[in-house]
Amino acid sequence: MEFWKEHPVLRIVLIAVLFVLAMVLVVNGWQMTGQLAGLGIMVLGVALLLAALYIYNRPFQSR
Repeated sequence: MEFWKEHPVLRIVLIAVLFVLAMVLVVNGWQMTGQLAGLGIMVLGVALLLAALYIYNRPFQSR
């Protein structure tokens, strides 16, 4: 099944939303210097960035 190749607009919108949300989380977590919750927020942001990269690369994986 080539879902991501068949729906490029959905893929682009999802990547853009994940990227913006991830950057907001990373910056807000960075501003919470000295707090453990800030680290957790930044880790969540990095996980969202990795999810965006996964969605970007998914159509190019060989089967």
